[in-house]
Amino acid sequence: MINRVLSLLLACVLTGSVFSVSAAEPVPAEIVDSLRKMLESPANGLKVGTVEHSEIDGMYAVQLVDGPLVYANRSGQFFIVGDLFTVGPAGYVNLAEKRRDGQRAEQLAGLSPADMIIFPAQGETRSHITVFTDVTCFYCQKLHREVPELNKRGVEVRYLAYPRSGLASEGYRKLATAWCADDRADVLTRLKNGESMADNVCQGSPVADQYQLGQSMGVRGTPAIITATGQMIPGYQPADELMGTLGLE
Repeated sequence: MINRVLSLLLACVLTGSVFSVSAAEPVPAEIVDSLRKMLESPANGLKVGTVEHSEIDGMYAVQLVDGPLVYANRSGQFFIVGDLFTVGPAGYVNLAEKRRDGQRAEQLAGLSPADMIIFPAQGETRSHITVFTDVTCFYCQKLHREVPELNKRGVEVRYLAYPRSGLASEGYRKLATAWCADDRADVLTRLKNGESMADNVCQGSPVADQYQLGQSMGVRGTPAIITATGQMIPGYQPADELMGTLGLE
């Protein structure tokens, strides 16, 4: 399937049908209206969020509310669900994932550091990662043991809560206990080390909102690591490997 997709995209490149209109350039209102009219018809049950130019002439990147990114023609009569790839000198690149990177970076930039549990870099901050975490997750615990080394190498670690078993779970109560503590970093570390303590679920805890944010960003498990550019790294990476992923070897 991938080979077929790549062949089709390469054909687009050779025939000149791929173009470089910036996604930031607004799509004409009449096209947006046409897409909404077609895709949001009662028979479809879809809700259009945003419409941007795609990398293929005549196709538009349409982000559906609580749904996937699709690529639709001008009228919305035809659309494709799936990632768009391009072929370059170093191989193929997932353009849809690049688009999601930007969206994730924008969403995270809007968060208040006061709602995170932050382990700052030692000395100069070379980069940062944002990690959706759960205290009952083995690989979250393993990654947490790498945090001092990451901090030592100049990487700030910003934690967001993601109780992977949901908002009625033990994981939620433990995460809320950390986020409601006076010394959040200390309590989070102790919980990840397996220490028992009484639940402390306070009003105003951001845990539920962070869980919903993670779901909207495509987090399906923990740890989910997001780089400063919005790239999502699903799962655990040791410090040495993660430094390479960040380009900080």
